[in-house]
Amino acid sequence: MGPNPYSTLFGKEPAENIHRLKEENIIVDSFTAEHPTQQIFMITGVRGSGKTVFMTDVAKRLKKEKDWIVVELSSEGDILEKLGSALTAEHTLADIFQRASINLSFFGFGLEVKNAAPITSMEVALGKMLESLQKHGKRLLVAIDEVICTSEMRAFASAFQLFVRKDLPIFLLMTGLHENIEELQNEKNLTFLYRAPKVYLPPLDIRAVSRNYQEKFSLDHEDSVRMAKMTRGYPYAFQTLGYLTWENGKQLDETVTGKLQQYLEDYVYDIIWQKLSEKDKLVAYGIAKSETGETGAVRKVVGMTVNQFNPYRKRLIKKGIVNGDTWGIVRFTLPYFEQFVISMYEGETYD
Repeated sequence: MGPNPYSTLFGKEPAENIHRLKEENIIVDSFTAEHPTQQIFMITGVRGSGKTVFMTDVAKRLKKEKDWIVVELSSEGDILEKLGSALTAEHTLADIFQRASINLSFFGFGLEVKNAAPITSMEVALGKMLESLQKHGKRLLVAIDEVICTSEMRAFASAFQLFVRKDLPIFLLMTGLHENIEELQNEKNLTFLYRAPKVYLPPLDIRAVSRNYQEKFSLDHEDSVRMAKMTRGYPYAFQTLGYLTWENGKQLDETVTGKLQQYLEDYVYDIIWQKLSEKDKLVAYGIAKSETGETGAVRKVVGMTVNQFNPYRKRLIKKGIVNGDTWGIVRFTLPYFEQFVISMYEGETYD
C-alpha cells in the first residue's frame, strides 16, 4: 500500500498538501514588486490551520526567486544574533560582508577585517549587512514561526521597524495565534504592527479536498465530497482523516470517524477550550446549541443583548473558531466542535 502520504504532526509539511494559492500570491507579488507595497505579513489562524506549512510554501517560492535570501527562525532565543549567524554562515554572503569591511569578530562569527574596528551591536551589524546586500541587489526574507511576546521578539520587531524606515531590503513573515500576535502588537513601541497586513487563513477549498481524497482512495465523486465535507476544510482534519482512512486499508467507516473526533479533541480542541474565557465558553455553547446559527437565537440561549454579545462574537471570529461571513449567522469553522463544546460546557456546569 506504500507509506501513508498524510501526517498528523503539527508543523511538518505533509506529502499531500493543498496550497492556498490566492493568499500565497498576495504575499509573493507584494514582496517581489519593484517597489514593494508591504515588507511584512502576519499569518494567523487557529491551531491546526496550517500556518507553518503556509509560511513554508511562501518561503520556498521566494527561495527560487533570483537574488532572494531566505532565513527561517524560531521565536525562541536571541533572534537578532541568530539572524546574523545565519547570514554569515553563507559563504557568498560572508565574502560580501568582508569586502564591505564589516568586522563581526566580536560575535564570534569569524569575520575579522583588518583596519576595521569590530562592531559590538548586533542591530548595527545587521543594518550594515543589509546595506551591503542592498548594493548587490539582494532582498532578505526572515520567516519566524509561532511568535510569542518575548523580550527577544520585541527587540527584533523594533530593529525590523528601524530597518524598514531606512528603506533596507528586509521582509518579514510571522505566524502566530491571534492572542500572541495581539499581545505583541500592544507593546507601546511596536504599534506599527497594527498596520501590518494579516493573513487569516481560510478553510481549504472543499473541492480541492474532495479531488485529493477521490484520487488517493479511488472514490466516486459523491463519496469523496461527503468525506471532504466532514473536514469543513480544516487542514488538521483533512490530514488526520486522510491518515486514519489510509491506515484503515483506505476504507472510511465509523471506526475512522470516531478516531478522527478523538484526535481533534485530544490534540486541538482541549487546548482551545482551556484558553477561552468563561464568557467565550458561554457564547460558544450558545452557538453549539443553536440549530440555525442565527445570532438572535444564540443570544437567546446565552441571555445577552446585542452589545453584550458582539465583543465575544468578534473574539471567536478573530481566533479562527467561528465564521461570521454571513450576516446574522455564526457557525463553527471546526468539524465536530458543536458536540465537543456541549459536552465540555455541560460537564463543567454539573461538576
